[in-house]
Amino acid sequence: MPTLIHGLSRLNRLLERGLYLILLALLTGFIALIIYQIVSRNLPLLPRLYWTEEFSRFAFQWMIMLGTAVGVLHADHFVLEAFPRGSRADRVTRWIRDLACLAVGIIFIVYGKDFALSGLRRNATASGLSMVYVYSAFLVSGIFISLFSAQRLLHALYAGMERMEAALNTPSEIESIPESGDPNSAELGELAPALNDRDRSPS
Repeated sequence: MPTLIHGLSRLNRLLERGLYLILLALLTGFIALIIYQIVSRNLPLLPRLYWTEEFSRFAFQWMIMLGTAVGVLHADHFVLEAFPRGSRADRVTRWIRDLACLAVGIIFIVYGKDFALSGLRRNATASGLSMVYVYSAFLVSGIFISLFSAQRLLHALYAGMERMEAALNTPSEIESIPESGDPNSAELGELAPALNDRDRSPS
């Protein structure tokens, strides 16, 4: 089990870095295409390239699907906590959360394959691009979601849910606030020993 988890973690780390580069390229291209569309509408000298609207939309769709996969790895999606933190019901719902993500990834793979193949029979209106390059976003996203969910589940089975979340989840500022609800209480607690030492020092 540790060897499998270690190998999957290394693979997912490489995939995550590649996804960040791809997302950065997609975002850069998306912004450049949108800027060109705005400028070309106001400057008659620039030609109106209608395919830029399609490509910006396709880039946005890919950003959503790939960003969704990265969000699964680090539990960055919105979560509604219905039970007290640390309770048995809370632990069960956290397991259900990761299992549901794995199920969604598998569904994307199973049905996304046929959806992607259907794009071979369709082309974009302005650019003529085969829609397989757009429809395959669900299949690719499902593969990444399944890999990332499998890593979370295997890590939780081996080391426990708490350790897995501490290692993979994006740190939450809300969870770092003390239970008293006063965000300044932690700072006051850190200053208390120093103040006590000053009081005990000889005058």
